[in-house]
Amino acid sequence: MFKSYLKTSLRFLLKNKTFSFINIIGLSVGTLCCLYILFYVHDQYSYDKHHQQAGSIYRVTTDLVITGDKHKSATSSPPIAPALKQDFPEVEQYTRVSPTLGIAKSELRYQDKSFYESNVFYVDSTFFNVFTYHFVNGNATKVLAEPYSVVLLKPVADKLFGSADPVGKVITINNADSKHDFKVAGVVDESLGKTHLKASLFVTMRSGSLGDYILQSNSWAGNNFLLSYIKLKPGTNVASFEKRLPAFLNRHGAQQIKELGMKKQLHLQPIANIHTTTGYSTEPSETVGASFLYTLTLIAILIQVIACINFMNLSTARASNRAREVGVRKVIGARKSDLIKQFLGESLLLSFIGVLIALPLLMLALPYLNQITHSTITLSLLHSYSLWLALIGLIAITGLVAGSYPAFYLAAFRAIKVMKGNFTNHVSAASLRRSLVIFQFVLSIVLITGIIVIYTQLNYIKSKDLGFDKAQKLVFNFYTQSAQSQMQIIANDLRQLTEVKAVAKADNYPSQPIMRDHQVFLSGGNMATAVDVQNMTTDENFLKAVGVKLLNGHNFRLSDSGKVLINETLLKRLRLKPETAIGTRLYTQYLPDPLTYVEIAGVIKDFNYNSLHTEVKPFMLIYNPKANYLLNLIVATQSNKYQALLEKIAALWHKDLPGVPFEYTFLNDEVQKQYETEVTLSRIINCFTIMAILISCLGLFGLAAFSAEQRNKEIGIRKVLGASIAGIVQLLSVDFLKLVLVALLIAIPVAWWCMSQWLQSFAYRTSISWWMFALSGLIAMVIALGTIGFQAVKAAVLNPVKSLRSE
Repeated sequence: MFKSYLKTSLRFLLKNKTFSFINIIGLSVGTLCCLYILFYVHDQYSYDKHHQQAGSIYRVTTDLVITGDKHKSATSSPPIAPALKQDFPEVEQYTRVSPTLGIAKSELRYQDKSFYESNVFYVDSTFFNVFTYHFVNGNATKVLAEPYSVVLLKPVADKLFGSADPVGKVITINNADSKHDFKVAGVVDESLGKTHLKASLFVTMRSGSLGDYILQSNSWAGNNFLLSYIKLKPGTNVASFEKRLPAFLNRHGAQQIKELGMKKQLHLQPIANIHTTTGYSTEPSETVGASFLYTLTLIAILIQVIACINFMNLSTARASNRAREVGVRKVIGARKSDLIKQFLGESLLLSFIGVLIALPLLMLALPYLNQITHSTITLSLLHSYSLWLALIGLIAITGLVAGSYPAFYLAAFRAIKVMKGNFTNHVSAASLRRSLVIFQFVLSIVLITGIIVIYTQLNYIKSKDLGFDKAQKLVFNFYTQSAQSQMQIIANDLRQLTEVKAVAKADNYPSQPIMRDHQVFLSGGNMATAVDVQNMTTDENFLKAVGVKLLNGHNFRLSDSGKVLINETLLKRLRLKPETAIGTRLYTQYLPDPLTYVEIAGVIKDFNYNSLHTEVKPFMLIYNPKANYLLNLIVATQSNKYQALLEKIAALWHKDLPGVPFEYTFLNDEVQKQYETEVTLSRIINCFTIMAILISCLGLFGLAAFSAEQRNKEIGIRKVLGASIAGIVQLLSVDFLKLVLVALLIAIPVAWWCMSQWLQSFAYRTSISWWMFALSGLIAMVIALGTIGFQAVKAAVLNPVKSLRSE
């Protein structure tokens, strides 16, 4: 029986080559897209699931409310995690992780080899008791217990030591905070799985400097800069445990929290959810929103559905060609269930062939798709059982979905009628085909509209006035104390170049996360009524270098130590008037420290120092040009010959900073990096929208060919009676174009709702206009007309004698 079904199916596919080609190509392209998206989504959800007892590991996060301003932070204060271990027997172990605050890179040196590395983390000695890594060299047991010890990631170890065993060897870590020798205790890689902690090396907390500060800190309210993790014992009721955290925090830190006039709440976040949860500040690495992944999954499903729709449409359209076959089979005893099995078998066979073609295509396309998504997806047919499960599932689901309606539809033909030649293509089947074509183009128009809206928003971001000038700005980072000591010298030399307009020193620059904030209040107030203010420390050249406008008062002067420039938002929050704000004192106090103040020197225009996802917050520039944490040099230039200018700057750099690598970045590039997720989304939707449209066009092409074939004699008669080619083309095209128009009307509200939801993630966003839908509809019309037009013209120019020969 199976052999008979297979022979019949192959014979039908070979006989109807156009039908088979369209279905196989459609299913292949759809399967390629669907498989890649599913593996990309699976890869994003795989982060941190490889750790032993991963389901018991949680990050302690913090919700802060400071005078009405809400802050959702991935970090917490230093003493919280150790106290959780001490107070609750349910906590099996804890560990804390801290980045080198304000230090972008550190110099690593071993003998004559040296280079810069980012992502240096201070960690507790318990780190490898909580997190699971594969040790290439060394052992996880007490690996960081010894002071000034370090564990390297394998790529860093390879650069320093090559193939030699690094354990026991001493390297020097030099940055703007300190310079010290460290003993290598081990080398790990990430072969077990990906993690949200994108580290280059792990340094034990017992290493002086920042590590000692963390170990000694008793700040329960402030200093929320540590990533804190706990591992709970098996069987712990997490919801019940989390309900006890407010009492725990109140027991230890109530007085400090009250003194700072804030509200603070702790939460537990499963580590497996960290990478796919957005909305937290101070994340150690980029996260991906679950809604983004749901959207991709939906796109994958819809693309596969579009391919299935092609199969259903073409199968029901060509039903008349198989009517006699069904009739003969029924006359000789075939049951309805037998016919259903046969036709479902044909669709499963097509689905199987589509997957066979899709797999090698996916392997070829993988580097390009990875480039689009900025990911590192790899496939292993021999070792990845999940790939085989996905393939089997795709074949089965696609085959059943695509073949179900045609199978039941064909199997329902009545033998007597079709044997007498009374078969007519049923009205319900024609209605279904029209509905499915409309559905295909609804999806296509929604995706096209998505491309237009995303492109418009990205263009809005590029063209919006951010309140500062990002063009022609170079940023130089000074990573070590020795390099920082030469900062003033190189700054003075740069100012001598005619192409340089201004040079400013700062602890930060626009586009980078603001790590420093404190609360301020006016005379007569207190910390309970204070406003939380983000700040940068800089010199008198910042406004000129970055192009921020001064509204009132004066720019920093050499005698302005202890003075600040505040933005418009802070001015409003303090309820000050621009003309009277100058000279006003702003106070702060963190007990047991004494009351301190700064004085307002001027008011600056609000500028978007962070991305347009968030509104501008209260902000101030602090004047302290001699601060030892000013590690960035911002250089404003006025040259169109950047290569020549960079050569001049490089010559000065090597003169003033011999042995220090010449590294720089453009400020506009750094600003653009804030929108990498949106750019990636745009690329993905562009790519897969093209695929969806291609599959839709294949189906439309097949239906147009079938329609032309069915109306062959009608066209011949019309031509004999004088119909023009243009009239024939219009006759064959208008029905399909009506379907596209109906699809547009349905797609408009769907697309509007989807893109409105997406735009909500931006505090500053473009508006959705009528022309976006008109353009997407026009594009869909052109695509449909181009697809149908070929078949319409082909039918219209056919010699009517041939089509009427049998009459």
